[in-house]
Amino acid sequence: MTHHSAPPPAIGCRNTPILKQRGQHEVFCGLTGIIWLHRKMQDAFFLVVGSRTCAHLLQSAAGVMIFAEPRFGTVILEETDLAGLADAQEELAREVDRLLARRTDIRQLFLVGSCPSEVIKLDLARAAEKLSARHAPSVRVMYYSGSGIETTFTEGEDACLAAMVPELPETDKRQLLMVGALPDVVEDQALSLLEKLGVEDVAVLPARYADSGVSVGPNTVFALTQPFLGGTHAALERRGARHIPAPFPFGEEGTTAWLQAVAREFGVDTARFDAVTAAPRARSIQAMSKAKQVLSGKKVFFFPDSQLEIPLARFLVRECGMEAVEVGAPFIHKALVGPDLDLLPEGPVIAEGQDVDKQLDRCRAVQPDLTVCGLGLANPLEAEGLSTKWAIELVFTPVHFYEQAGDLAGLFSRPLRRKSLLQLDAAE
Repeated sequence: MTHHSAPPPAIGCRNTPILKQRGQHEVFCGLTGIIWLHRKMQDAFFLVVGSRTCAHLLQSAAGVMIFAEPRFGTVILEETDLAGLADAQEELAREVDRLLARRTDIRQLFLVGSCPSEVIKLDLARAAEKLSARHAPSVRVMYYSGSGIETTFTEGEDACLAAMVPELPETDKRQLLMVGALPDVVEDQALSLLEKLGVEDVAVLPARYADSGVSVGPNTVFALTQPFLGGTHAALERRGARHIPAPFPFGEEGTTAWLQAVAREFGVDTARFDAVTAAPRARSIQAMSKAKQVLSGKKVFFFPDSQLEIPLARFLVRECGMEAVEVGAPFIHKALVGPDLDLLPEGPVIAEGQDVDKQLDRCRAVQPDLTVCGLGLANPLEAEGLSTKWAIELVFTPVHFYEQAGDLAGLFSRPLRRKSLLQLDAAE
């Protein structure tokens, strides 16, 4: 198929030796995924089995006002539960009964494990199985872990979707499954492009409603929209579905490559592909132009946080003209990010895991123009004079596909613009 973007580099980073470190690391809680999942799944409810700290995290992170009725909550583990003086399973069943009696709109209920529930070895998987049988067929109860122990925050979504896959009905039909939670407007844009390309029978996981008819089988092919879905990828392959490897749809190049991989799979001809994508490709390139002027020639350093790091590095280097000096990711799953590594020119350090003190030393040594990192590191690095971008903002903001390319580039250019303006004010 016709491809008008820059040619692939002579040598990409797929085979670059990976710096693997397992020291002290900065992570954010996997419960955070509930914030975007509960907005996406309109008839689902996420019930965290945890502490008051878990409840406070969700309430503050979601920004939910006290009189709102969100689709998540927390069952508080008290001292009697932690000490084994009460039957936590019975108490949980009682609270679920109360919840479902009051919220008759719930069709999917997720029991979400936390650090406290895992420390006391509370068997939420068994609880979900019993509760699902008890409330079937009106409510399906599932379990996944959102614990912040040895994880990164986007794994919450991965664990949630992976828990859903075994429950999906079996099908033999030829279909595309688009996997990954996207804002509704972005999902609609992607589905519109696929429809114009002539790709029929497209389903989305997670669907907005439990009765959306999502199914899976040996004739299902799936394309991921998020690079942190390794567990979901494995669960779908166990059901017989086949993955379509592709760069992730960030920016014009990434979106075009992602669509091309799907188009090849479904036999879309070159003329139709070019006709459908020409206008949105041109709009995305134009939308990125101002940010590119700011970013071009600047150095960027990625601390491991969201697992978006490798696709975003590819985007910044190839589409915005930046130089990546280090690209750190919590985990590197080459079956998922390999196509992006192929496009990322050799040069940056590729790091998996973290020893935060050593990585901070490397960052200070190279003095990057922009550092992408977690919230815990951003303010200290800003105090040292480094411009930073919060990694979590890249998950909460619509950044996928053509129409969001300009916004994505803008997220990275704004810290540099701000620093430039502050320097001008100081000079005056």
